[in-house]
Amino acid sequence: MSRTLKFRRIAIAVAAATILPFSLAACSSDDGKDNAASAASADTSNGAANQAPSQSGDTSTADAPFGPACAGVPKEGAGSFDGMAKDPVATAASNNPALSTLVTAVKKAGLVDTLNNAKDITVFAPTNDAFAKIPKADLDKVLADKATLTKILTYHVVGQPLAPKQLENGSFETLQKGMITTSGSGTAYKVNASANVVCGNVKTANANVYIIDTVLMPK
Repeated sequence: MSRTLKFRRIAIAVAAATILPFSLAACSSDDGKDNAASAASADTSNGAANQAPSQSGDTSTADAPFGPACAGVPKEGAGSFDGMAKDPVATAASNNPALSTLVTAVKKAGLVDTLNNAKDITVFAPTNDAFAKIPKADLDKVLADKATLTKILTYHVVGQPLAPKQLENGSFETLQKGMITTSGSGTAYKVNASANVVCGNVKTANANVYIIDTVLMPK
């Protein structure tokens, strides 16, 4: 083999040995960038995934009961908000001491099963103090007249579930076939411009209940 040919082969070998490490380093560098990018992407995805539960699990107070009389509701047991949510409306009301006169009236009118078996209704429930505003002689007379009592009680029931937002400026037909009007905003609402909602948005198994401080009278 000629001396010139040997020198050429040696030169090629040296060049290859010189270039190869740089090529490997370049590939390694690119892989590092790709890996870093992948890791960053994974971190971002994990971050989003970690944030999602806190966003979706953020508890809103929009569906919570509201009003000054809510403070008097028992914290535990059948008469608590959680307890009432498990029972149909007439049964749930019977577990709330502030609604005992209403429960007596519902029983006298024979409406317990009607209310408990109804689906997706709204009940405006007068407190004991609301009934106490009616002169005793008049109240006793009404309680003894089943037909009149039924008209009054069914006037407090709307055949659809009503959210607080719907009460802001509403007009609704009752089971008695008369109309009631509602107004207000936030946590302050009135029914027929006379009764105040003192504890609203109380859930039972089949109804949304708004406890009011005045008995509503149909026209």
